[in-house]
Amino acid sequence: MSSKILLTNLRTTASFCKTLNFLQRPWTPSIASQQSCAVHVDNPPSIPTLTTSYVHGISSHSLLSSTVDQCLQRSVERHPDREALVFMQNGMRKTFAQFYQDVEQTAAGLLAVGLKRGDRLGMWGPNIYEWILMQFATAKTGIILVSVNPAYQLQEVEFALRKVQCNAVVCPTQFKTQRYCDMLRQLCPEMETASPGGIKSSRLPDLHTVIVTDSQQPGALHLKDVMQAGSSQHYQQLQDLQKKLSCDDPINIQFTSVSFSFGATLSHHNIVNNAYFIGARIGYSWKKNVRICLPVPLYHCFGSVGGGMVMAVYGTTVIFPSTGYDGHANLVAIEKEKCTFMYGTPTMFIDMLSQPDLAQIDFSSVEGGITAGSPCPPEVIRKVINATGAKEMLIGYGTTENSPVTFCGFPIDSMERKTETAGCICPHTEAKVVNPTTGEIVPLGAQGELMIRGYCVMLEYWKDDEKTQECITKDRWYKTGDIASLDGYGYCKIEGRIKDLIIRGGENIYPAEIEQFLHTHPQIQEAQVVGVKDERMGEEVCACIRLKAGQECTAEEIKAYCKGKLAHYKVPRYVTFVQGYPLTVTGKVSDMKQYESCCNRDNEIIIKNKQFR
Repeated sequence: MSSKILLTNLRTTASFCKTLNFLQRPWTPSIASQQSCAVHVDNPPSIPTLTTSYVHGISSHSLLSSTVDQCLQRSVERHPDREALVFMQNGMRKTFAQFYQDVEQTAAGLLAVGLKRGDRLGMWGPNIYEWILMQFATAKTGIILVSVNPAYQLQEVEFALRKVQCNAVVCPTQFKTQRYCDMLRQLCPEMETASPGGIKSSRLPDLHTVIVTDSQQPGALHLKDVMQAGSSQHYQQLQDLQKKLSCDDPINIQFTSVSFSFGATLSHHNIVNNAYFIGARIGYSWKKNVRICLPVPLYHCFGSVGGGMVMAVYGTTVIFPSTGYDGHANLVAIEKEKCTFMYGTPTMFIDMLSQPDLAQIDFSSVEGGITAGSPCPPEVIRKVINATGAKEMLIGYGTTENSPVTFCGFPIDSMERKTETAGCICPHTEAKVVNPTTGEIVPLGAQGELMIRGYCVMLEYWKDDEKTQECITKDRWYKTGDIASLDGYGYCKIEGRIKDLIIRGGENIYPAEIEQFLHTHPQIQEAQVVGVKDERMGEEVCACIRLKAGQECTAEEIKAYCKGKLAHYKVPRYVTFVQGYPLTVTGKVSDMKQYESCCNRDNEIIIKNKQFR
């Protein structure tokens, strides 16, 4: 072989080896890009790496490709005899093995009564065992669970069920003043003569099945009968379905409000991974015997994902203190069940702090907790930590459309970070703060609209392309409508909201819905609704009403008109009567959010802005 050929071969071999070595090296972003945008968030960031208001939470833990049922199955296999669920009010306790047996029975029963993959099933009720049972039974069958607010009144539930074309509804007969079966009969009088599973309703044309959890009703199935309905054929059908279900399938529709009600459609991938990374951030991946006190409602993402899905992913025990919220019952559950973590909205923690027997409660088992659902005053977190010794208290931030959590604190964060921020960016999540007008990223620390991108962003608003495209850009950034700022470590501060949204005790309320309803009052000419600050609830609803000429009305009469027609939390706490509203140059009512500065003086609301005339 000539020396020239030999030299050429050696060069070719050397080049190939360099290429092979390069390909075998794990890929990482360039140092420059890492320093400018990426934050490793398996642990609290210790070095400020951000140089602008864009952050990407990176992690050594990969996203999961599991379905909801696969997560639960793994926990059942690992901890069959561990308690999964405890319901304090009726004393029900279920181990993982017992719960999964019920899930399989119910799933087969749903197939037996004619429901199929892709159908929508509305779960309408408070925190009862049947709620979480349906959450996992529907997931196993590929039926999409529709989370229906248990406080909805007739018009609201009709809107929700029609919006997503619900094929089935599961509910108790009643809870407190909520007569679920009576309301369904008003919507579907055909139930009285229909055979169970054969409803044909003119007002709800997609609805054919009603399942009642606790009684036998005309035209409805009893849940216990559904659970016994599955034959070997249906169990085989259920087994075959598991090979077809995808983690990208829609599995849950959550409503963000009613009048502007858009069904945020979430996939297995959305909620499985959000639960996975919530738990990892809190420390559930290594903590033993985690027992969560869960007073937050299951119809909300905080309850169904932070509670139910976390249970499935990590094998934690979830304790439900009461069917409906009860501050004293929370304390009893924490002490009696030796809870290690407690969940709640800021309002729930404020209520807990005001309980007269707080000082007598044994909090020795409590390690930490998480508050979310609405902004939490820093002083509340400090008081909770001091009163309970829960040093690992965290604040979480997110939206239903983001499955829900996108920022969350670390258990070992400083008190300043625990109280003054909404936490650090979560893994596999991108966030940026932009100028709402131009869409350009603002300088680090500056305020702007918070936008989110990643696995957590919902699939869509159910069958509503126009609204989906309004909220999710073509490159998949979700517009939160919240005003926020980022620091160099990837921690976020929520400064306010762009959207005309009132958050009362964790409940999202859109003023326009209440305004539209108030316009049906025969004496009201015009109505504008604003949120006013409230120490306990965060915000309260205030209706500013202009009466028709020559008419008289009292605040109590307005409230009485609303009761029973609006969900209780939407009924205005305060009512004030005005002669007019501030107007724009085009004659439209100006942005009411700038006139929210109100005070409560001798039970009268006085709007301080003098432009009310």
